Amino acid sequence: MTARERFLRACRKQAVDRPPIWFMRQAGRYMPEYRALRREYSILEICKRPDLAAQVTATAVERLNVDAAIIFADLLLPAEPLGLELRYAAGEGPIVTPPVRDREAVAKLDGELRGRLGYVAEAIRRAQSALGSEMPIIGFAGAPFTLASYLIEGGASRDFRHTKAMLHGDPVAWSHLMEKLSPMIVEYLSEQVQAGAAAIQLFDSWAGALSEADYRRFALPFNQLIVGAVQDLGVPVIYFSTGTGGYLESVAATGAAVIGLDWRVSLGAAWRRLDYQPAVQGNLDPALLLAPLAELRSAARLILNEAGDRPGHIFNLGHGIWPETPVENVQALVAMIRNGAAQPQAEAGAATQPASAAPRARQRRVRK
Repeated sequence: MTARERFLRACRKQAVDRPPIWFMRQAGRYMPEYRALRREYSILEICKRPDLAAQVTATAVERLNVDAAIIFADLLLPAEPLGLELRYAAGEGPIVTPPVRDREAVAKLDGELRGRLGYVAEAIRRAQSALGSEMPIIGFAGAPFTLASYLIEGGASRDFRHTKAMLHGDPVAWSHLMEKLSPMIVEYLSEQVQAGAAAIQLFDSWAGALSEADYRRFALPFNQLIVGAVQDLGVPVIYFSTGTGGYLESVAATGAAVIGLDWRVSLGAAWRRLDYQPAVQGNLDPALLLAPLAELRSAARLILNEAGDRPGHIFNLGHGIWPETPVENVQALVAMIRNGAAQPQAEAGAATQPASAAPRARQRRVRK
């Protein structure tokens, strides 16, 4: 069974030979190849260079031997077509200026994509050419609530006070903002599908900041619109959120084919709550990639046991790979899942080698 068949069949809850495996942030700061590129280019420069974004995407697949690639891009790329400035400050993360905090600011947003994020679609084409047709590429975007929270806060936030002030203080302004972002996200994701994305992941990283009532009122209708529009294009949507374990039933109401689970919930219990209707993705705690391999193996086996032989499980983390994660530990986890979390002797020896001795795929140069 090819990686593409395995991944897409799992998304559709069809039988597979083993659970497919891929990782959020599998192409990122923990990889020496990526850190080498970052010494020459900024994050945004890599995103806007399709040759570099495709190279980073392909290198991660080569190094890890996973069943799916996720295109290297940034959640906040739509900020610039909206007419805002996006930059990354050392140690501070993304900064969006000016923050969008009232009706006047919402009214000034462009809201028309007009192909200005076409470099992401081109990166998908190049990555597919480099990896071959049997490797599925996942496109993605931020869900409206999460994207809006960055725009309103002006960057990351712990309490989302400005976002919640708009939600509750001026729900009309919030609706206008959602009505601008949602069609734009649909267009952006449609471009990715047309470029060859086999599936789409909608990241709602900050949805857990909302109560269930607020989620259903201020976020869910727009998520449903986007999920429905993208799945009408013939590709499955994975909806991933964090901190929403208390209202998974409302999360599943998005209609996404696959529900991504964070590490805070038991995969088995969560799937039962959803009556096994959607496929599920997850949900190993990323911190376990820093643990001894025996502990990592035990945790992976627990998740596989919770999923059982039921079709529709995609193995992933409950959030993205941490920057300090050793590449060889990620490679070891892939080997574990490929072997049903058993402990083959070859894997146990190879995984404990120092990074310099770990197998290294050649840097793939994607055509310019």
